[in-house]
Amino acid sequence: MIKDRESPLTILHIIRNEFFLYVVSFLGFLLIWDWVAKEQILGKSLAPPYEVLKELTRLTTVKLAGKDLWGHVWDSTRRVFIGFAIASIFAVPLGLLMALNRYINALVKPVFDIFKPMPPIAWISIAILWFGIEEGSKIFIIVIGAFVPCLLNSYNGVRLIEPELYDVVRMLGGKRRDEILHVSFPAAFPAIFSGLQISLSIAWTCVLAAELVSSRSGLGWIIIQGMRLTKPELVIGGMAIIALVAFLTSLLVSGLERLACPWKREIRGL
Repeated sequence: MIKDRESPLTILHIIRNEFFLYVVSFLGFLLIWDWVAKEQILGKSLAPPYEVLKELTRLTTVKLAGKDLWGHVWDSTRRVFIGFAIASIFAVPLGLLMALNRYINALVKPVFDIFKPMPPIAWISIAILWFGIEEGSKIFIIVIGAFVPCLLNSYNGVRLIEPELYDVVRMLGGKRRDEILHVSFPAAFPAIFSGLQISLSIAWTCVLAAELVSSRSGLGWIIIQGMRLTKPELVIGGMAIIALVAFLTSLLVSGLERLACPWKREIRGL
């Protein structure tokens, strides 16, 4: 049996490699950023990448409000995880129940539809009135923001299942419980995790908004301090850390999705 020889590595193969394109994209972004900052196209309000990195390195040893950079990162991450966990624990089962039971849907959906279009940031003022400026108000805002995508995707994940799948279970003699366990839940899992991804992104938006308004710690607070001290490198550094930590937490949810629903298909080459 003759083995197929591997095709030789060419420049075209390298250019088409996804990892190579990722590196080119990132380096290109940094070069454009550095050029715009040095040419002061946006004035002096844009710090170059080196100054941002230098400022972030300094914050790992110098404390702001009694905490170094890692302390502020942990405060924001902890708030996001608590609010995100509370929202998902309640929203996912409620969305599934609404999709599977028409009576629960009739009771919950009208009220949910009233509050669904309201931006989470609109709740900040009343959250401060209810919970003060401590942790409760920030976590409340995160729960409000993360709740809607979790519930909607759980609800639609079941409602959009092909009816033929239920017919197969019935033809094999399955009961309603079998339909739910073997069709509804597995088929809805990819949509549920998509909702969790969206909710996690919104949770980071909400924690930033809450910390910008009332906080003594966190990455939003660091950004506010950069604005007050007129230090663009501190503002952009806070933004960069938020993007990095949010990306890492998103990878965590993606990893859980691969474990929970290994049957999910990924379409490539479109």
